[in-house]
Amino acid sequence: MRRPDDLSNLVKVARQRYRKLDVLVNNAGVGPISRGIAAALPVFRKQGFGHFVNTASTAGHKTVPNESVYSGTKFAVRAISEGLRHEAGDKLRVTIISPGFVRTDFVEAVTNPELRAQLAESREKFAISPDAIARAIAFAIEQPADIDVNEIVVRPTAQG
Repeated sequence: MRRPDDLSNLVKVARQRYRKLDVLVNNAGVGPISRGIAAALPVFRKQGFGHFVNTASTAGHKTVPNESVYSGTKFAVRAISEGLRHEAGDKLRVTIISPGFVRTDFVEAVTNPELRAQLAESREKFAISPDAIARAIAFAIEQPADIDVNEIVVRPTAQG
C-alpha cells in the first residue's frame, strides 16, 4: 500500500463487512508500517482488542555487507513494534515476524547485478517457502487473547 488512504479504506471496508478488525499484518518498510498502525490503532482501541503483526527480518537482528540500509529499516520495525507494545495498552497484541531468506521475487529488486546473481543463487539453494511465514503468523494470531507472542524468527536451517 503506497498511499495512506488505501490503508484507511481497507480498514473501513473490513469494519463494514465484518463489524470489527481482528488483525492487521504490516508487511513492508517502515513508512507503510506506521501508516498501517495509524489506520488500525484507533479501531483497535475503540474495540478493546486487536493484533498487529509487523514483518521485520533476520536482517533486523544481524547486519551483513551490502544490507546495512535494509537492515537498518528492519531494526526500526522491531523498535517501532516494541514501542507500540508498550504504548498500546494491555488489550492489544503486537507480534514481530522476522523471516530469513524466503523464496520470493525480492531478489529482482536488487540493483547491483553481482549481488542480485549471488542472492538468486542462494535463493535457489536454501530459501524457504512463504507458507512457513504464513504458518508462523497463524500461530501468533491463534493464541488466546491474553497471550502476546512477542517475536518469531523463521529462517532456513542452512542460513547462517
